[in-house]
Amino acid sequence: QVQLEESGGGVVQAGGSLRLSCAASGRTFSNYVMGWFRQAPGKEREFVAAIRWSNGRTYTANSMKGRFSISIDYAKNTVYLQMNSLKPEDTAVYLCAAEPVDTVFSDNYYYQSNYYGSWGRGTQVTVSS
Repeated sequence: QVQLEESGGGVVQAGGSLRLSCAASGRTFSNYVMGWFRQAPGKEREFVAAIRWSNGRTYTANSMKGRFSISIDYAKNTVYLQMNSLKPEDTAVYLCAAEPVDTVFSDNYYYQSNYYGSWGRGTQVTVSS
C-alpha cells in the first residue's frame, strides 16, 4: 500500500520560500508519477507539478513556472516542492499524489487530479501579506 506523508508547510511572508517534502513508502516507485496539488477553501483542487520517478521528467503548471520546482531525492524516497516568491494566493493545503505510469494515457493526464489513486493528507501553507 502506497503511503505518502507531506511535511514542510507553515506560515511565511509574501516573497518568502518554503520547501515541501513528500515521503513515499510502501512500494517501489520506479514506474510512478508523483504529483503535487493544492486546494484552497472553496476552490477546486489545482495541479502544481509532477515528476516521473524513472527519468526525472517534470511537469509544472504554467502559472507556477519560474517560482515552483519539483524534484526527487532517490536515496530518501522523497519528493520535494520548492516554492519561491510566494504570494498570498498560494495559500492552500498542498497534497502529494502518486500513480503508476500507464502508457495508455498521455502525460497530459498527469495534470489531472483524478489520474492519481494515492494521496497524502496534505500540509497547510499560509502566505501572509
